[in-house]
Amino acid sequence: MGVRVRYPPSPTGLQHIGGVRTALFNYFLARSRGGTFVLRIEDTDQTRFDPKALTDLYETLEWLGLDWDEGPRRGGDHAPYVQSERADLYRLYADRLLDEGHAYRCFCTTARLDQLRSRQGKATGYDRKCRSIDPAESDRLADSGSSFVVRLKIPLEGSTEFEDLLLGKIRRKNKDIAPDPVLLKSDTLPTYHLANVIDDHLMGITHILRAQEWLSSVPIHMVLYRAFDWAPPLFCHLPLVLGKDGQKLSKRHGSTALRDFREAGYLPEAIVNYVSLLGWSYDDRREFFSPEELEELFSLERLNKAPAVFDHKKLDWFNGQYIRRCSDERLTSLIIPFLVRDAVVAESPTDRDLAIISGVLPLVRERLKRLDEVSQSVRFLFAEVEEYEIETLVPKKSTPVAALQGLLAGRSILEEFDDLSDDELERRFRDAAESMGLKLGELLMPVRVAVTGTVASPPLFGSIRLLGSGTAIERVERAIQRLKEHVGG
Repeated sequence: MGVRVRYPPSPTGLQHIGGVRTALFNYFLARSRGGTFVLRIEDTDQTRFDPKALTDLYETLEWLGLDWDEGPRRGGDHAPYVQSERADLYRLYADRLLDEGHAYRCFCTTARLDQLRSRQGKATGYDRKCRSIDPAESDRLADSGSSFVVRLKIPLEGSTEFEDLLLGKIRRKNKDIAPDPVLLKSDTLPTYHLANVIDDHLMGITHILRAQEWLSSVPIHMVLYRAFDWAPPLFCHLPLVLGKDGQKLSKRHGSTALRDFREAGYLPEAIVNYVSLLGWSYDDRREFFSPEELEELFSLERLNKAPAVFDHKKLDWFNGQYIRRCSDERLTSLIIPFLVRDAVVAESPTDRDLAIISGVLPLVRERLKRLDEVSQSVRFLFAEVEEYEIETLVPKKSTPVAALQGLLAGRSILEEFDDLSDDELERRFRDAAESMGLKLGELLMPVRVAVTGTVASPPLFGSIRLLGSGTAIERVERAIQRLKEHVGG
């Protein structure tokens, strides 16, 4: 049988960077080995199930281009692929464990378990009170309608070991494993441990790639595999993903939900490329990989044991590089939804809007790191600058008087704008600044703010050519009057 891997998210929250990396590594392993990528929905925790999270899962995988071979919406030989639809199957195997003496019913009430945890202080786990109940008495209590859960009998002595493809041999003393974990809850739905092991076996999963946070559950699963007399799959627990402070990646490091990255204007190929390098590398030099190249080159042998560091600035750099690789047609199609969202253009842009967008692309392409930056930088081309703040018009380490002088000189130069090249315009501004004893920035910045309304805009001369010199001069004049009022006051 060929390689079969699975991505089994629990739909309780939005897809995040850690989960995306797990999905990518499983997907690329399957593609590189000519195998099968299975999507399975682990939704047995119905109290935390969120339909929006399920929708987000499908949208995320489709946006990233991860086309699963088997699973919901695709079908396959091992359907259903949603665990809540497999409940009868889990109960059948739980009964098998009971019949063969590998599990037992626990009738302890919630109140007793709460008291047990309270007495223990630092929790040591269940005290195995019901493990010694006679099987006949257990059957009688169950038949009488007493509520119970099914617990796994963890061996009281010896140890459990397994081989991890990345971490090597791992051995755990049985006394250190969580004592007799629940397999079947009182609502007859399985816990993660039971459903995960049964599904991985029945679906023929050969390799399990997942985050190291699941490492502690493997000894429990190995006990289950032995109880069922099943051969376990190969395990590979992926390196941790940390923030730049060396702590596990979390919301305190900024957004980790993929939806937020999409809404900020990251490209799927940039996300795929960068996240695939969190714990995997092809060599010490190469950084850029297309999805097709990753499908061919990915291998477990190139995984790193050391934790990976997620760096928002590095992702921004990757994204900027991919933006610059976009064709004009694609970049236009990517930018327009952000301009619509931010009310820069109407939902159906006019021909004039499209012409301006086409003209501004060469000006913004080299500067964008994210697509959500475009609205603020080009809004002045579509709407009037409503008002001018003195703090913005006056460059740092300058004065309102110097800014006013710069605007007056700038207005004179702009009156000849249409007849001058960019090189000649720069020379005129440089000469004017020198004659007034100003730095070039002290002269150009007030003009930039007057024309665009912001200190960060596309190149000034190109912007004015799109806007029109007449409109630019009118805005400079308004800014002059604003500064005169301030200086005079």
